[in-house]
Amino acid sequence: MVDLQGALTRLGFDCGRVDGIFGPDTERALSDFQRNSGLPSDGVCGKDTVEALDLLRRQSGSGPGAVALRELVTMASGDRNLEHLRVVVGHFGGLGALARQVVLALRQRSATVLAAEQVDPIEQALMANRGVADVYVGFESSPESCSIIHHFAVAEFESVAGRTLAELIADEAVRSPIRPTVAGVRIPILRETVMPAVLWRIGPVEALTGSAPEITRHVVRGLVRWTDTHSEN
Repeated sequence: MVDLQGALTRLGFDCGRVDGIFGPDTERALSDFQRNSGLPSDGVCGKDTVEALDLLRRQSGSGPGAVALRELVTMASGDRNLEHLRVVVGHFGGLGALARQVVLALRQRSATVLAAEQVDPIEQALMANRGVADVYVGFESSPESCSIIHHFAVAEFESVAGRTLAELIADEAVRSPIRPTVAGVRIPILRETVMPAVLWRIGPVEALTGSAPEITRHVVRGLVRWTDTHSEN
């Protein structure tokens, strides 16, 4: 049990204290791992779950590797031009108009785009996972003045594909008044999505009047550069 808790913790699924007891925290972490790995999320550590844990530990050493392995598989398979991209665009906190502009702009570039309107980030992540998306792009409003593009990261691991996308979008906005910084975090929408994901936290909302077209351009251009980068690798 201690080995299971240690493995889950290193992979970024919080079991709480590693105490050798299969309690609610461990069961929840195991179910999260199974869901993120495409397994039935029954909270039972059966043969398939053990094999998935062993595979991910071999792929990632001592650091969290679930996201890393998914990204390697995703980016190595098929054409990753924007026209072949399946994108989920979500939003939180009153940024629906901005998200709709991004959806429209990406569809005009022939991308397949799904709009996530769920209030709960876990529900948005499940929707993106069920849609077999290649990438998730989200927007979250802040009551404070800020502009940060987040990607998934824990102490020993970060999503390389997510960080690359965040940095490319930020680079597109380098001369903008809303120039964003990039930071890795472990929040539900980034943790639960099984594809590379970024969340642009920006605010306050009232200060964004007229900025949606500019933000949309930065996101679309960043995605174009991101798909070109991965197509070359």
